[in-house]
Amino acid sequence: MTAVLSGKEIARQLTEKFPESIIESGQDYLVVKNESLLAVAAFLKDTPELNFDYLNFITAVDYYHYFEVVYRLSSLEHNHSLVLKTHCADRENPALPSVTGLWQGADFQEREIYDLMGINFEGHPNMKRILLWEEFSGHPLRKDFVR
Repeated sequence: MTAVLSGKEIARQLTEKFPESIIESGQDYLVVKNESLLAVAAFLKDTPELNFDYLNFITAVDYYHYFEVVYRLSSLEHNHSLVLKTHCADRENPALPSVTGLWQGADFQEREIYDLMGINFEGHPNMKRILLWEEFSGHPLRKDFVR
C-alpha cells in the first residue's frame, strides 16, 4: 500500500529551500503559491529521497472566489504519495505554469482543465481545447457558466 507523506513534513523541507512559498500544509496535502509551483514541483520530483516521478492526476475546483488546482504525485521507487495544491485568484484570466516539462502525463490533463475550467497553463506545448470545439463559448465546469 502506498504511504501518504505528511504535508507538514514536506513543508518543513520546502521552507528551507523556498521560503515564503508555502501557503498551508495539512496531514495529507500541501498548498503552495502559484508563482512557486514549478520550482516546488521540480524539487519534489528531483530530490532523491522524495522522487515524485509519477503524476497520478491533475484536477481543478471552482470555489467562486478562486480556482484550486490539485496535483496527486507518487514515487514509484519509494512507494509514497503527496497531494500538492495551488490557487488561481484571477477569474478573468486564471493562469499557472505548465508542469508538462516535468511530467509528460500532464499534457492532456492540463488541456482538459483549460477546456472545461478556463485555466491557462503557461508554457504548455499545445494549449487548445481537447473535448469541446474551438468556437464553443465559455467553460462548462465553472460555477458561473450560463448555458
